[in-house]
Amino acid sequence: MHIAVVGCTHGELDAVYDSVAKIEQTHGIKVELVLCCGDFQAMRGIHDLRSMACPDKYKSLCSFHHYHSGAKRAPVPTIFIGGNHEASEHLFQIRYGGWAAPDMYYLGYAGCVRFGGLRIAGISGIYKSHDYAKGRYECPPLSDSDMRSIYHQRSIDTFRLAQLSGTIDIMMSHDWPVNVTDYGDAARLVREKPHFRDDMSKGELGSPAGAHLLQTLKPSYYFAGHMHCRFAAVVPHDLERKHATRFLALSKPVPGEHFLQVRAHAHAHAHAHARAHARAHGD
Repeated sequence: MHIAVVGCTHGELDAVYDSVAKIEQTHGIKVELVLCCGDFQAMRGIHDLRSMACPDKYKSLCSFHHYHSGAKRAPVPTIFIGGNHEASEHLFQIRYGGWAAPDMYYLGYAGCVRFGGLRIAGISGIYKSHDYAKGRYECPPLSDSDMRSIYHQRSIDTFRLAQLSGTIDIMMSHDWPVNVTDYGDAARLVREKPHFRDDMSKGELGSPAGAHLLQTLKPSYYFAGHMHCRFAAVVPHDLERKHATRFLALSKPVPGEHFLQVRAHAHAHAHAHARAHARAHGD
């Protein structure tokens, strides 16, 4: 089974599905599932822009509303988590997981589903220490403060996911697991993103919640977005490195960025045996 993984979607669903179709044609494959790692921006209409926490100049309907209205249909089943730029009042309505549009499923604040023999878990949002231990108190209509706190990860959601037993094939989060950069080419990352250096040196780049879930669930693969760059790592879970999580973060659909990658899974516990990349508006 071929799976397309997207970093930050930022509402550009047409670009995502066009890139998937191009990869299918180029490589002679069929993609059966798209995974989106946050900033999905499921805007049903102008009214949903009011609950998106970002400067007004970045607020745009983009393409989701066509899929929600039925004017378009997702060509590939799509599973997504939330990030920090979302239609928060829309996602609040399906906060425990649900269909945002036909063939587009939101995992909620935290959730786990099965698809084609794969067990896929995910946690939405980003980590902020001052909100992590709080309950889920936000309720529409959202205040300016609530529009931001609603996408902050909570300890109760981490706890819920950590209770999962058995094999987790894929884990998704928007924020990276903290310290995952220790297991990849950190030097290259700093050359590309020099402003990451200080947070990396202090162990503050990413989410402790994500790191806890990575070490507790030990998924075969862990996908993320948020940082708008591509970064790969292999995180071992034993001294012999026989069991490890393959981590991959991807960017967003802007010119020249690696925002989508296709991986092939022969069955639920197989390693990827083929892959194809897509840059926005390019190769």
